[in-house]
Amino acid sequence: MSSRPHIDYRAKSHLSDFAYACHRISDLLLACCIPLHFLMLSKSLRGAQGFEASLKLTDVWVFKFGEWALVILLAVHLAGGVRLLIIEFGPWRGLCKGSIQTSILFAILCGLLFLYFAD
Repeated sequence: MSSRPHIDYRAKSHLSDFAYACHRISDLLLACCIPLHFLMLSKSLRGAQGFEASLKLTDVWVFKFGEWALVILLAVHLAGGVRLLIIEFGPWRGLCKGSIQTSILFAILCGLLFLYFAD
């Protein structure tokens, strides 16, 4: 007889599992993106020449897409963290589908606002 617990696959298809996966994936991707962001910042702090080189590099569409993706990742991670805090410290029980939908809407809104205000 196996000592492994039986996994109920219905729980894995719930929206909260998707929100959990998004929170964890955004965490890993942010861990990859933030050092690159700090590298660009350190280059720009080395003087006017480094700053101009950084500005020229950021005019490429790949970097503009990367900044947009970074904002989306931060919004997803923030919304997932707030959702977990609501579940942990909230007065209700359960997985709170409404908070998951609100967090997804918040992340989409942050991305759209960034696109609107970016040059």
